[in-house]
Amino acid sequence: MYRIIMLLFPMVWLVSAQEIEPRIYANIPMDINIVVLSYSYGSGNILSDPALPIEDFTVVTHTPAITYARSIGFLGKLWKFQITQPYMHMAGDVKIAGKDTSGTKTGFTDTRLRLAVNLFGSPAVSLKDFKRFQQETIIGASLVISVPVGQYDKSKRVNLGSNRFGIKPEIGVSKRLARWYLEAYAGIWFFTENKEFLETMVVKQEPIYTLQWHISYQFISGPWIAIDGAYADGGRISINEIKQTTFQKNWRIGGAITWPLNRQHSIKLIAHTGVYTRLGSDFDVITIAYQYLWK
Repeated sequence: MYRIIMLLFPMVWLVSAQEIEPRIYANIPMDINIVVLSYSYGSGNILSDPALPIEDFTVVTHTPAITYARSIGFLGKLWKFQITQPYMHMAGDVKIAGKDTSGTKTGFTDTRLRLAVNLFGSPAVSLKDFKRFQQETIIGASLVISVPVGQYDKSKRVNLGSNRFGIKPEIGVSKRLARWYLEAYAGIWFFTENKEFLETMVVKQEPIYTLQWHISYQFISGPWIAIDGAYADGGRISINEIKQTTFQKNWRIGGAITWPLNRQHSIKLIAHTGVYTRLGSDFDVITIAYQYLWK
């Protein structure tokens, strides 16, 4: 039972293109429910829209979030659905048009939905039958949707919400070698237009191509640790059809440790940081989470 703990835990999404999420496509029993309560502390260039004429953007964020996830069996495949709603307090300093400005914002950020299916190597099985399942190679796919319900003031340059939809199809591979798990995911973010940037401007963004890789180790007693990496490329912005110099090319690394308290409760500690940042997304974040699982 221990090995099904914390397999669906989602990172709190601070930057749309660079969430880091190990074990997303790992197999779990069908008809399992999961609730995650998390808190993230972040510092640096967080939620800086490349469309904004901001020279320096340094903030501190405090972000509690709640996630609900459920696994089901459909057409013989294992499906997973999850919804995450963060709430953020952000405070810091920015430089706009050469002038230093400071301030705070508090409110909801955009909701994230994810629907994932394991296409190969991971059948939908009951909790009883799952005890006999041994993972080898799993191939999965998912669709992530960022729903623009976050706080947005069209007269302000910096907001907690994006005022546009984001959609990311993704494919992932998970390979088990004894107690080691090797994973890689590739996805593309597509964005709708923000037609209310500074009230009258229209912002368009080209797709952002993403890649994640993870190496994790499962201990016999239940805990597991992971080393993670992520890369994002693209995302050039146009404002009123005028292209901006906002092409992104960013690398991040991180790690996580998960500790099951018993069969239903577990905790997780996550940290990640920027290694190379061409534009925006240069931040550090630490997350602690508690998870409850039931059938």
